[in-house]
Amino acid sequence: MQGVRRVVKVPLGERSYSILIGAGLLKQAGEWVRTVTPTDHVVVITDSHVSELYCLPIQLTLVSAGLRTHALGVKPGERSKSPWYLERLWEDLVSFNTTRNSVVVALGGGVVGDLAGFVAATFARGLRFLQIPTTLLAQVDSSVGGKVGINLSSAKNMVGAFWQPAGVLADTDTLTTLPKREYRAGLAEVVKYGAALDEAFFAWLEERALLLRSQDLEELDYVIARCCELKATIVVEDERETTGRRAVLNYGHTFAHAFETLTGYGTLLHGEAVAMGMACAARLAQRLGMIDAATVRRQNRLLKRLRLPTTPPKLDVDKALAVMRHDKKAVGDRLRFVLLESLGRATLVEDVPIDDVRAVLQP
Repeated sequence: MQGVRRVVKVPLGERSYSILIGAGLLKQAGEWVRTVTPTDHVVVITDSHVSELYCLPIQLTLVSAGLRTHALGVKPGERSKSPWYLERLWEDLVSFNTTRNSVVVALGGGVVGDLAGFVAATFARGLRFLQIPTTLLAQVDSSVGGKVGINLSSAKNMVGAFWQPAGVLADTDTLTTLPKREYRAGLAEVVKYGAALDEAFFAWLEERALLLRSQDLEELDYVIARCCELKATIVVEDERETTGRRAVLNYGHTFAHAFETLTGYGTLLHGEAVAMGMACAARLAQRLGMIDAATVRRQNRLLKRLRLPTTPPKLDVDKALAVMRHDKKAVGDRLRFVLLESLGRATLVEDVPIDDVRAVLQP
């Protein structure tokens, strides 16, 4: 395909797939779908914001490729990852005469990818699906690895499945239409990969923070590819989180999900909550003697240079702890956190003292 600048492979045997990264790729979506998976029917699931920009052009390329095409839209934001929307989408698929040969395409950010992926995983006992992520957060993280699901009012991402896409098409041109706040939120997941898995990448981000903040597309090609490479390596080692290795990808997320739940889905962008969560996790690791104050400062300095928040919201600490106990990494009443042993190296820590968690939750 023209415009493809980088390709990252996710080698999972019969579930293997490729992530294509480049510019102008949406114009070739029909050709790509035909190449990646045999089908005669595509259902595009998107949100109303993305639909205005990209849904019609995508549909035209699909129709030009000879594919019967339908499109479904949901409201933007985390509130759409709900049982109510899920049932509505299932019913729509029935009305479209969707069969096991149909393919679901997730066109949008992380919310759309999670929701559309879960629709695909559950309808007719499993449909193939493809990811076309249009936000930085989705391109570097949520579109890769096969985690799909919805939120409950009491806990984020509590209902879900592991359902790998058949392919990912990341067109960096879509990032030029992102609001600055959403773009910056995506950078939080980028920092996560450096902090938790690759110190050299973290240092590279420090050197280029201003370029990244200004959305330099040439730099972003490498950023997206490196994050996808790091995630692919972990997913291959522990696809279904059975060994604990994949948990390191949730650095900062135990705190972040509590912040999102208690402030009301949509108040904080996911990346903003992750930035706050990483700041809390670093302070917690310091309290436990795992890292020094200089490491905490270095991480938070990068987050601030990227215009990301590092101070947690003011919340009832007991309520925050209660939400954390619903976290999927928790075991019984015991909290577990992904914490840094050093920059570029994270680990899952058991039985973290509650008093230490309380201390870092204080703004």
